[in-house]
Amino acid sequence: MQIPKISLTARIRKSPYYEATVKHDIKVMSVYNHMYMPQVYHDVMTDYENLTNRVTLWDVAVERQVEIVGPDAATFTQYLTCRDISKCQVGQCMYLPIVDDTGGILNDPIMLKLAEDRFWLSLADYDILLWAKGLNVHMKMDVHIFEPDVSPLAVQGPNSNALMMELFGDWIDDLKFFWFREAALNGIPMVIARSGWSKQGGFELYLQDGTRGVDLWETVWAAGEKYGIAPGAPHGIERIESGLLNFGHDLLPDMNPWEAGLGQYVHLNMPGDFVAREALLAIKTAGIKRKLVGLTIDGEPLPVNDQNWNVPGYEMDEARLTSFTWSPRYQCNIGMALLPMAVAEPGTRVTVNTPHGHLMATVVKMPFSKSLG
Repeated sequence: MQIPKISLTARIRKSPYYEATVKHDIKVMSVYNHMYMPQVYHDVMTDYENLTNRVTLWDVAVERQVEIVGPDAATFTQYLTCRDISKCQVGQCMYLPIVDDTGGILNDPIMLKLAEDRFWLSLADYDILLWAKGLNVHMKMDVHIFEPDVSPLAVQGPNSNALMMELFGDWIDDLKFFWFREAALNGIPMVIARSGWSKQGGFELYLQDGTRGVDLWETVWAAGEKYGIAPGAPHGIERIESGLLNFGHDLLPDMNPWEAGLGQYVHLNMPGDFVAREALLAIKTAGIKRKLVGLTIDGEPLPVNDQNWNVPGYEMDEARLTSFTWSPRYQCNIGMALLPMAVAEPGTRVTVNTPHGHLMATVVKMPFSKSLG
Protein backbone atom coordinates (compact mmCIF):
# COMPACT_ATOMS: atom_id res chain seq x y z
CA MET A 1 0.00 0.00 0.00
CA GLN A 2 1.42 3.36 -1.02
CA ILE A 3 1.34 6.05 1.68
CA PRO A 4 -0.12 9.37 0.43
CA LYS A 5 1.97 12.50 0.62
CA ILE A 6 1.13 16.11 1.49
CA SER A 7 2.25 18.68 -1.04
CA LEU A 8 4.00 21.87 0.08
CA THR A 9 1.54 24.57 -0.94
CA ALA A 10 1.19 28.24 -0.08
CA ARG A 11 -2.16 27.49 1.55
CA ILE A 12 -0.32 25.81 4.43
CA ARG A 13 2.13 28.16 6.10
CA LYS A 14 5.78 27.45 6.86
CA SER A 15 7.19 28.46 10.24
CA PRO A 16 10.20 30.76 10.72
CA TYR A 17 12.15 27.59 11.60
CA TYR A 18 11.13 25.61 8.52
CA GLU A 19 14.48 25.79 6.70
CA ALA A 20 16.30 24.75 9.88
CA THR A 21 14.05 21.71 10.34
CA VAL A 22 14.70 20.64 6.74
CA LYS A 23 18.46 21.07 7.25
CA HIS A 24 18.24 18.84 10.34
CA ASP A 25 16.49 16.09 8.37
CA ILE A 26 12.86 16.27 9.35
CA LYS A 27 11.17 13.07 8.12
CA VAL A 28 7.49 13.39 9.06
CA MET A 29 5.30 16.50 9.24
CA SER A 30 1.64 17.06 9.99
CA VAL A 31 -0.61 20.12 9.63
CA TYR A 32 -1.63 22.07 12.74
CA ASN A 33 -3.23 25.51 12.90
CA HIS A 34 -2.83 25.76 9.10
CA MET A 35 0.97 25.29 9.36
CA TYR A 36 3.45 22.47 8.75
CA MET A 37 4.33 20.85 12.06
CA PRO A 38 7.42 18.62 12.51
CA GLN A 39 6.68 15.24 14.08
CA VAL A 40 9.55 12.77 13.53
CA TYR A 41 13.24 13.36 12.82
CA HIS A 42 15.04 10.03 13.32
CA ASP A 43 12.38 7.51 14.30
CA VAL A 44 9.80 7.41 17.07
CA MET A 45 11.96 5.59 19.63
CA THR A 46 15.19 7.53 18.91
CA ASP A 47 13.32 10.82 19.26
CA TYR A 48 11.84 9.53 22.54
CA GLU A 49 15.27 8.62 23.91
CA ASN A 50 16.68 12.02 22.91
CA LEU A 51 13.84 13.83 24.69
CA THR A 52 13.96 11.78 27.88
CA ASN A 53 17.76 11.58 28.20
CA ARG A 54 19.27 14.66 26.53
CA VAL A 55 17.89 17.95 25.22
CA THR A 56 15.78 18.50 22.14
CA LEU A 57 14.89 21.53 20.02
CA TRP A 58 11.31 21.78 18.76
CA ASP A 59 9.74 23.95 16.09
CA VAL A 60 6.36 24.61 17.74
CA ALA A 61 5.53 27.80 15.86
CA VAL A 62 2.20 26.09 15.16
CA GLU A 63 1.25 27.15 18.69
CA ARG A 64 -0.12 30.35 17.22
CA GLN A 65 -0.83 33.26 19.52
CA VAL A 66 -4.00 35.27 19.87
CA GLU A 67 -3.13 38.66 21.32
CA ILE A 68 -5.84 40.53 23.24
CA VAL A 69 -4.88 44.07 24.13
CA GLY A 70 -6.75 47.19 25.20
CA PRO A 71 -8.69 48.69 28.11
CA ASP A 72 -11.12 45.73 28.25
CA ALA A 73 -8.50 43.02 27.62
CA ALA A 74 -8.74 41.40 31.06
CA THR A 75 -12.55 41.39 30.99
CA PHE A 76 -12.68 39.93 27.50
CA THR A 77 -10.05 37.26 28.18
CA GLN A 78 -11.99 36.22 31.29
CA TYR A 79 -15.14 35.94 29.19
CA LEU A 80 -13.47 33.23 27.07
CA THR A 81 -12.65 30.86 29.94
CA CYS A 82 -14.31 29.17 32.91
CA ARG A 83 -11.11 29.61 34.98
CA ASP A 84 -10.73 32.68 37.21
CA ILE A 85 -7.77 34.70 35.87
CA SER A 86 -8.06 37.58 38.35
CA LYS A 87 -5.10 36.44 40.45
CA CYS A 88 -2.76 35.89 37.50
CA GLN A 89 0.19 38.27 37.69
CA VAL A 90 2.11 40.02 34.93
CA GLY A 91 4.88 37.62 33.92
CA GLN A 92 2.84 34.52 34.76
CA CYS A 93 1.41 31.76 32.54
CA MET A 94 -1.91 30.02 33.18
CA TYR A 95 -3.59 26.96 31.66
CA LEU A 96 -7.03 28.00 30.34
CA PRO A 97 -9.88 25.81 29.11
CA ILE A 98 -11.77 27.87 26.55
CA VAL A 99 -15.43 26.87 26.47
CA ASP A 100 -18.39 27.60 24.21
CA ASP A 101 -21.96 28.46 25.15
CA THR A 102 -22.81 24.76 25.74
CA GLY A 103 -19.83 24.23 28.06
CA GLY A 104 -17.89 22.33 25.38
CA ILE A 105 -14.10 22.69 25.31
CA LEU A 106 -12.92 24.65 22.24
CA ASN A 107 -9.22 24.82 23.17
CA ASP A 108 -6.87 24.56 26.12
CA PRO A 109 -4.19 27.21 25.56
CA ILE A 110 -1.56 28.61 27.86
CA MET A 111 -2.27 32.26 28.65
CA LEU A 112 0.65 34.64 29.09
CA LYS A 113 -0.13 37.90 30.90
CA LEU A 114 2.25 40.46 29.43
CA ALA A 115 0.61 43.51 31.04
CA GLU A 116 -2.59 44.34 32.89
CA ASP A 117 -4.16 45.10 29.51
CA ARG A 118 -2.28 42.65 27.25
CA PHE A 119 -2.56 38.83 26.96
CA TRP A 120 -1.38 36.07 24.66
CA LEU A 121 -3.24 32.79 24.22
CA SER A 122 -0.80 30.10 23.01
CA LEU A 123 -3.15 27.80 21.15
CA ALA A 124 -3.78 24.16 20.45
CA ASP A 125 -5.17 23.29 17.01
CA TYR A 126 -8.38 25.31 16.54
CA ASP A 127 -9.44 28.67 15.08
CA ILE A 128 -9.79 30.54 18.37
CA LEU A 129 -8.79 33.83 16.74
CA LEU A 130 -12.01 33.66 14.70
CA TRP A 131 -14.05 32.60 17.75
CA ALA A 132 -12.71 35.52 19.79
CA LYS A 133 -13.21 38.08 17.03
CA GLY A 134 -16.71 36.76 16.40
CA LEU A 135 -17.66 37.06 20.08
CA ASN A 136 -16.52 40.65 20.16
CA VAL A 137 -18.60 41.59 17.12
CA HIS A 138 -21.57 41.48 19.52
CA MET A 139 -19.82 42.28 22.82
CA LYS A 140 -18.16 45.38 21.38
CA MET A 141 -15.46 45.52 24.09
CA ASP A 142 -12.58 47.95 23.74
CA VAL A 143 -9.94 45.42 22.67
CA HIS A 144 -7.75 44.66 19.68
CA ILE A 145 -7.70 40.92 18.87
CA PHE A 146 -5.12 39.68 16.36
CA GLU A 147 -2.33 37.18 15.63
CA PRO A 148 1.02 38.77 16.50
CA ASP A 149 4.41 37.95 14.96
CA VAL A 150 5.23 35.39 17.66
CA SER A 151 6.58 31.87 17.02
CA PRO A 152 7.53 29.53 19.89
CA LEU A 153 10.68 27.40 19.81
CA ALA A 154 10.83 24.77 22.56
CA VAL A 155 13.93 23.51 24.38
CA GLN A 156 12.91 20.30 26.19
CA GLY A 157 14.68 17.55 28.08
CA PRO A 158 16.78 16.96 31.22
CA ASN A 159 19.70 19.03 29.89
CA SER A 160 17.53 22.02 28.96
CA ASN A 161 18.24 24.04 32.11
CA ALA A 162 22.03 23.82 31.69
CA LEU A 163 21.78 24.81 28.03
CA MET A 164 19.50 27.76 28.71
CA MET A 165 21.73 29.03 31.54
CA GLU A 166 24.68 28.98 29.16
CA LEU A 167 22.73 31.00 26.62
CA PHE A 168 21.02 33.50 28.92
CA GLY A 169 22.74 33.46 32.31
CA ASP A 170 22.03 32.43 35.88
CA TRP A 171 18.61 34.11 36.03
CA ILE A 172 17.24 31.17 34.02
CA ASP A 173 17.72 28.96 37.08
CA ASP A 174 15.45 31.27 39.10
CA LEU A 175 12.64 31.32 36.53
CA LYS A 176 9.73 29.44 38.09
CA PHE A 177 7.51 26.98 36.25
CA PHE A 178 4.80 28.80 34.26
CA TRP A 179 6.50 32.16 34.56
CA PHE A 180 8.19 34.11 31.77
CA ARG A 181 10.55 36.98 31.10
CA GLU A 182 11.41 39.10 28.06
CA ALA A 183 14.95 38.63 26.77
CA ALA A 184 17.13 38.92 23.67
CA LEU A 185 19.84 36.71 22.20
CA ASN A 186 22.20 38.27 19.66
CA GLY A 187 19.60 40.99 19.16
CA ILE A 188 16.79 38.45 18.60
CA PRO A 189 13.75 39.52 20.70
CA MET A 190 11.75 36.90 22.57
CA VAL A 191 9.76 35.98 25.64
CA ILE A 192 11.16 32.99 27.56
CA ALA A 193 8.77 30.82 29.59
CA ARG A 194 9.56 27.79 31.71
CA SER A 195 6.95 25.60 30.06
CA GLY A 196 6.48 23.09 27.26
CA TRP A 197 4.42 20.09 26.17
CA SER A 198 6.47 17.45 27.96
CA LYS A 199 7.24 16.47 31.55
CA GLN A 200 10.99 16.34 30.91
CA GLY A 201 11.62 19.96 31.92
CA GLY A 202 12.18 22.81 29.52
CA PHE A 203 11.41 26.21 28.10
CA GLU A 204 9.55 27.89 25.27
CA LEU A 205 11.21 30.78 23.46
CA TYR A 206 8.51 32.99 21.98
CA LEU A 207 10.36 34.57 19.04
CA GLN A 208 9.03 38.05 18.28
CA ASP A 209 10.67 38.55 14.87
CA GLY A 210 9.75 35.94 12.27
CA THR A 211 12.70 36.88 10.06
CA ARG A 212 15.15 35.57 12.70
CA GLY A 213 13.85 32.01 13.08
CA VAL A 214 16.80 30.20 11.50
CA ASP A 215 19.23 32.47 13.39
CA LEU A 216 17.62 31.57 16.71
CA TRP A 217 17.50 27.84 15.93
CA GLU A 218 21.16 27.67 14.91
CA THR A 219 22.33 29.77 17.87
CA VAL A 220 20.59 27.45 20.33
CA TRP A 221 21.81 24.42 18.40
CA ALA A 222 25.46 25.49 18.47
CA ALA A 223 25.37 26.05 22.24
CA GLY A 224 23.54 22.77 22.75
CA GLU A 225 25.99 20.45 21.02
CA LYS A 226 27.99 19.92 24.22
CA TYR A 227 24.74 18.83 25.92
CA GLY A 228 23.85 16.29 23.22
CA ILE A 229 21.19 18.39 21.53
CA ALA A 230 18.95 16.73 18.95
CA PRO A 231 16.03 17.95 16.85
CA GLY A 232 12.68 16.91 18.24
CA ALA A 233 8.97 17.57 18.40
CA PRO A 234 6.03 17.03 20.75
CA HIS A 235 6.20 13.29 21.32
CA GLY A 236 3.18 11.01 21.43
CA ILE A 237 4.67 8.38 23.73
CA GLU A 238 6.10 10.83 26.27
CA ARG A 239 2.98 12.97 26.41
CA ILE A 240 0.69 9.96 26.99
CA GLU A 241 3.03 8.62 29.69
CA SER A 242 2.93 12.08 31.29
CA GLY A 243 -0.87 12.36 31.08
CA LEU A 244 -0.81 15.45 28.86
CA LEU A 245 -4.11 15.86 27.02
CA ASN A 246 -4.05 16.39 23.27
CA PHE A 247 -6.78 18.70 21.99
CA GLY A 248 -8.50 17.14 19.00
CA HIS A 249 -7.96 13.63 20.40
CA ASP A 250 -8.41 13.45 24.18
CA LEU A 251 -10.27 16.78 24.27
CA LEU A 252 -13.02 17.66 21.81
CA PRO A 253 -15.75 20.31 21.67
CA ASP A 254 -18.36 17.69 22.60
CA MET A 255 -16.72 17.31 26.05
CA ASN A 256 -17.13 19.54 29.08
CA PRO A 257 -14.36 20.22 31.63
CA TRP A 258 -15.63 17.72 34.22
CA GLU A 259 -15.72 14.92 31.66
CA ALA A 260 -12.13 15.78 30.73
CA GLY A 261 -10.90 15.77 34.34
CA LEU A 262 -10.47 19.55 34.28
CA GLY A 263 -13.07 20.40 36.92
CA GLN A 264 -10.47 22.20 39.06
CA TYR A 265 -10.39 24.90 36.38
CA VAL A 266 -14.14 25.62 36.55
CA HIS A 267 -14.82 28.60 38.85
CA LEU A 268 -18.55 29.17 38.70
CA ASN A 269 -18.62 31.67 41.56
CA MET A 270 -15.90 34.03 40.35
CA PRO A 271 -16.88 37.68 39.97
CA GLY A 272 -15.99 37.90 36.27
CA ASP A 273 -18.56 36.71 33.75
CA PHE A 274 -17.78 34.06 31.13
CA VAL A 275 -19.54 32.66 28.12
CA ALA A 276 -20.55 29.24 29.50
CA ARG A 277 -21.54 30.05 33.07
CA GLU A 278 -25.21 29.03 32.79
CA ALA A 279 -24.44 25.92 30.75
CA LEU A 280 -21.78 24.72 33.21
CA LEU A 281 -24.07 25.40 36.17
CA ALA A 282 -26.67 23.14 34.56
CA ILE A 283 -24.07 20.44 33.83
CA LYS A 284 -22.80 20.52 37.41
CA THR A 285 -26.34 20.20 38.75
CA ALA A 286 -27.19 17.28 36.47
CA GLY A 287 -23.83 15.50 36.89
CA ILE A 288 -21.74 13.90 34.17
CA LYS A 289 -22.45 10.59 32.44
CA ARG A 290 -18.94 9.87 31.11
CA LYS A 291 -15.33 10.57 32.05
CA LEU A 292 -11.83 10.57 30.53
CA VAL A 293 -9.77 7.84 32.23
CA GLY A 294 -6.43 6.10 31.95
CA LEU A 295 -6.09 2.52 30.73
CA THR A 296 -3.57 -0.27 30.64
CA ILE A 297 -4.19 -2.37 27.55
CA ASP A 298 -3.43 -6.08 27.24
CA GLY A 299 -1.47 -7.63 24.41
CA GLU A 300 1.66 -7.08 22.36
CA PRO A 301 3.24 -3.58 22.17
CA LEU A 302 1.03 -1.13 20.28
CA PRO A 303 2.30 1.71 18.08
CA VAL A 304 1.64 5.22 19.34
CA ASN A 305 -1.77 6.31 18.09
CA ASP A 306 -3.67 9.57 18.55
CA GLN A 307 -6.83 8.78 16.62
CA ASN A 308 -10.17 7.96 18.22
CA TRP A 309 -11.25 4.28 18.20
CA ASN A 310 -14.57 2.88 19.29
CA VAL A 311 -15.33 0.99 22.49
CA PRO A 312 -17.50 -1.98 21.48
CA GLY A 313 -21.02 -1.77 22.83
CA TYR A 314 -21.15 2.04 22.85
CA GLU A 315 -21.60 4.85 20.34
CA MET A 316 -18.54 7.06 19.70
CA ASP A 317 -20.25 10.03 21.35
CA GLU A 318 -20.54 8.14 24.64
CA ALA A 319 -17.34 6.06 24.69
CA ARG A 320 -14.09 6.12 22.70
CA LEU A 321 -10.44 5.21 23.01
CA THR A 322 -8.67 8.54 22.42
CA SER A 323 -4.91 7.79 22.62
CA PHE A 324 -2.69 4.78 23.23
CA THR A 325 0.92 3.60 23.00
CA TRP A 326 3.45 1.12 24.24
CA SER A 327 5.17 2.78 27.21
CA PRO A 328 8.92 2.26 27.66
CA ARG A 329 8.62 3.85 31.09
CA TYR A 330 5.92 1.49 32.39
CA GLN A 331 6.61 -1.51 30.13
CA CYS A 332 3.00 -1.96 29.10
CA ASN A 333 0.42 -0.54 26.71
CA ILE A 334 -1.28 2.56 28.13
CA GLY A 335 -3.95 4.87 26.83
CA MET A 336 -6.80 7.23 27.55
CA ALA A 337 -10.49 6.68 26.93
CA LEU A 338 -13.76 8.50 27.39
CA LEU A 339 -16.00 5.98 29.18
CA PRO A 340 -19.50 5.93 30.73
CA MET A 341 -19.37 6.48 34.49
CA ALA A 342 -20.61 2.94 35.08
CA VAL A 343 -17.33 1.52 33.75
CA ALA A 344 -14.97 4.39 34.64
CA GLU A 345 -13.86 3.23 38.10
CA PRO A 346 -10.22 2.08 38.52
CA GLY A 347 -9.94 -1.69 38.21
CA THR A 348 -12.86 -2.05 35.77
CA ARG A 349 -12.17 -4.26 32.75
CA VAL A 350 -13.36 -3.02 29.35
CA THR A 351 -12.93 -4.03 25.71
CA VAL A 352 -11.35 -1.49 23.33
CA ASN A 353 -10.84 -1.44 19.59
CA THR A 354 -7.28 -0.98 18.22
CA PRO A 355 -5.45 -1.53 14.93
CA HIS A 356 -4.69 -5.03 16.32
CA GLY A 357 -8.35 -5.82 16.93
CA HIS A 358 -10.41 -5.88 20.13
CA LEU A 359 -8.25 -6.00 23.28
CA MET A 360 -9.02 -6.10 26.98
CA ALA A 361 -8.03 -3.09 29.08
CA THR A 362 -8.10 -2.04 32.74
CA VAL A 363 -9.13 1.41 34.00
CA VAL A 364 -6.38 3.06 36.08
CA LYS A 365 -5.95 6.40 37.83
CA MET A 366 -4.45 9.34 35.99
CA PRO A 367 -1.68 10.44 35.81
CA PHE A 368 -0.10 7.04 35.23
CA SER A 369 2.67 7.83 37.73
CA LYS A 370 0.07 7.49 40.52
CA SER A 371 -1.12 4.05 39.43
CA LEU A 372 1.86 2.46 37.66
CA GLY A 373 4.76 3.88 39.72
